[in-house]
Amino acid sequence: MANQENNSWKCVVCGYIHQGPHAPDTCPICGAPQSDFEPHTTPDKPTVSQVSPGSWKCFVCGYIHRGGEPPESCPICQAKADCFEAMQHKEAMAKKSAGIGKVVIVGAGIAGLSAAEAVRSIDPSCKIILINKESALPYYRLNLTRYLAGEISDEDLPIHSQSWYEEKNIQLIGGEEAASIDLQGKAIHLSGNEKESFDRLILTAGAHPFVPPLPGTQRNGVVTLRTVDDARLILEKVKTVSRCICIGGGILGLETAGAIARRGIDVSVIEGVSWLMPRQLNERGGEILARRVEALGIKLYLNSRISEIVGDESVRGVALQDGKVLDAELVIITTGVRPNSYLARLAGLDVNQGVVVDNHLRTSNPNVFAAGDIAEHLGVVYGIWPASQYQGTIAGMNAAGQNTEFAGIPRSNTLKVLGIDVMSIGKVEPEDASYQVFEQEVDGGYVRSMFRDNHLVGAILVGDTSLTAKARDAIEKKVDFSSILSKKPTPSQIAEDLAAKA
Repeated sequence: MANQENNSWKCVVCGYIHQGPHAPDTCPICGAPQSDFEPHTTPDKPTVSQVSPGSWKCFVCGYIHRGGEPPESCPICQAKADCFEAMQHKEAMAKKSAGIGKVVIVGAGIAGLSAAEAVRSIDPSCKIILINKESALPYYRLNLTRYLAGEISDEDLPIHSQSWYEEKNIQLIGGEEAASIDLQGKAIHLSGNEKESFDRLILTAGAHPFVPPLPGTQRNGVVTLRTVDDARLILEKVKTVSRCICIGGGILGLETAGAIARRGIDVSVIEGVSWLMPRQLNERGGEILARRVEALGIKLYLNSRISEIVGDESVRGVALQDGKVLDAELVIITTGVRPNSYLARLAGLDVNQGVVVDNHLRTSNPNVFAAGDIAEHLGVVYGIWPASQYQGTIAGMNAAGQNTEFAGIPRSNTLKVLGIDVMSIGKVEPEDASYQVFEQEVDGGYVRSMFRDNHLVGAILVGDTSLTAKARDAIEKKVDFSSILSKKPTPSQIAEDLAAKA
């Protein structure tokens, strides 16, 4: 299908849109081959592509590693080197930009860093300012729970060394926060009363922890986990406490609980829904995960509502609405995040849940782009690492004068929770009777696949996640399973067909 004539082509892996009569040999964003492109229904002006040689993609979580060799293990999901595939890039096809002057990027997470790399790869001479609210070098935020668990040290956190920014001629301003945005004057005012003018602005300011409106959240010993400073504060506190409660049974809550438990602390998790990871798992999958989590010594309080975080100056525990009080000297709130859209809203940019962007990741102001956790594209704020990386790259390319589009990617989560492999991609629950669902419990694990119109549209794996890459490929490439679905297969036969086809 990738060879027939068409005006526009979408990479099903990362959402990049290529304009032209034929799909490209490889995707310039994620390195996917031509076969992973499908006709796209929204034609636009021709697009030229920009690529970066020497890259490797983790097919488990989508992380892109730059370098001549794949890493020994993925810094995001810990997949081994053999889970990386070479991104078969060609020499850069794009013509250099005519010169864009100065690009200011607000936020130094993976979206901001990817944007800076993309701008520099296109324009070797423009000035790039990367504003980092934190004083630490930009780091792997998803590794904070591994840092809490003692698996990695401070030296393992940074994505690049200070010398890398100097070599790339990217000016990194650390420990400074954007205080206001002057769109008419095309300038950013910083918290230290300095001002940075810009020709193009890229907002990648990320998100902040959501703290529910509970009495007692201001007590000493009630914390959140979003930054490396948060992690260091928690590490200091666990030296003197014996009991900890994590509020929220999602990904962050479970990973945090597991990290703290490894340090010999009595840990409990409170979740308001009746199963764990309700955004990623169906009820049965969450129940099976809960069984394995409890086997590790972590106490679970599911379908529980909190009335108050109790104590005096310092926290002493959490009171539930059923009257039970759970004792703890440390409470970590892990109930999700919200986009840092405040400054964008004050500046007059269109903001809904996040800063609203089009397919070019351009905001309502033509000189301002947004990517990552702060950006809302087609009503979706992704909040996951691969999407932030892809969006940052595309925003940087457009800010540098290219014409590149992002059309969205399937929602997916692949992670290790407390040493338990869990994968979820696509739809979790059927919307109506048109879906076919197959599920099986094997060796304490769980496999669930959901089909519609003979195509896989959702999958959940708990325990054995060896079919992760196959499931993702089948969903993204819209593999036809009609031949086996017509035979009323068992879940095992579905898995065998999935492994053979995708």
